[in-house]
Amino acid sequence: MSGSRKISLAIALEAGEWGNVEAIEALALRALDAAARDLAEREAQPFPGDPPEVSLVLADDEMMAGINAEWRNQPKPTNVLSFPAFPLTPGGMPGPMFGDIILARETIEREAAELDKPLDEHITHLIVHGFLHLFGYDHMENNDAEKMEAIETRILTSLGLSDPYGDTEPVLHRRDDDR
Repeated sequence: MSGSRKISLAIALEAGEWGNVEAIEALALRALDAAARDLAEREAQPFPGDPPEVSLVLADDEMMAGINAEWRNQPKPTNVLSFPAFPLTPGGMPGPMFGDIILARETIEREAAELDKPLDEHITHLIVHGFLHLFGYDHMENNDAEKMEAIETRILTSLGLSDPYGDTEPVLHRRDDDR
């Protein structure tokens, strides 16, 4: 993984006011590259020879609420949803398309303000979080949540960002959370 990019990014502005999409694309590539490098080096995650693709969909709360209602029976927006192209468990060999990460602009802006955190940092965190879900990481059980949050924190630290969880207990998967 060292040096060369191992992720191909397809980005789609579907809804919402996202501003400079090229800047978001650069932020996403930086986050995805750091996450892929960390998984390869620290978790022995295999990767295909050719750069696999991640799709990043930029949405608004209305669009996200529709997707969340259709796929999770939760008719409200959430910050990030991940849809793996193929079922995968951590350490398994992914296919050429990892899957989709969908972000909801208004929810992310609101959360960043509540957390008193720069918007770009929160977007970066959610991209890393969504990416880990594509590899089968989850936070359904306490030990899974601890593992996933430790990996997220390690990746974000490698990008010079702070621990998004601080001294909190692991965030267990709830029906109103992502994924």
